[in-house]
Amino acid sequence: MIVRLLGGPLAGIELETADIPWAGGWLTAGDADWGLYVPVHRDPVTGIVLAEFPAATQRSR
Repeated sequence: MIVRLLGGPLAGIELETADIPWAGGWLTAGDADWGLYVPVHRDPVTGIVLAEFPAATQRSR
C-alpha cells in the first residue's frame, strides 16, 4: 500500500507499507519534526491512501 503524506513536516513524501490497513501514526524523517498523520482517503481503484497532518497535533522532540 502506498501512503501519500499531505502537509506538515513530511509533506509530499510517499511511504510504502504492508498490504494491511494503516491507521496512521506519529512519523519523522531525518531532522524533521515529529508529525501525527491520519488517513483521510483511500482510492478504491489504486489503493493509495492520503494522510493529512492535523496542525494542532504537532509535538516537539
